[in-house]
Amino acid sequence: MKSYERKQLLARVERDGATIGVSIPETVDVQGEPVDLREFVMEISRRETIPAGERERVDRAKRNLRRERTERLERLEEADISKAEGEALANAIVGIDRALNALESLGPTDLESERERKEAADQKRWVSFLKQALGRDNDDARGRMGP
Repeated sequence: MKSYERKQLLARVERDGATIGVSIPETVDVQGEPVDLREFVMEISRRETIPAGERERVDRAKRNLRRERTERLERLEEADISKAEGEALANAIVGIDRALNALESLGPTDLESERERKEAADQKRWVSFLKQALGRDNDDARGRMGP
């Protein structure tokens, strides 16, 4: 592959919006083993929330996909490959990026727990405020009806 062809492929891979309109690959070899990537992403995406056990599985998949992307990018940057091999690598990298974007967007479970923590803290502050406003700022005053 010529140097300018390599630069074009690298620019395509690194371009913002490179994944727009790109499908998640049906399968991808990760660490030498085929993974049904599209099925995995669709299965996880269908759920409203992701249980803790599945969250670990998703995090592990994202780590493996990032590692695979890095290895393929390094090969595209440095290996003595043909233009066809370079095209295939670039397409695979963009497909992996598309899958990673889909998996990264599954963050609502983290956002939901953050929202719940904030609501609990807000409620605690509100109760504390009401206790102070009503003159019941200590726990001893709970049972009494008046001053």
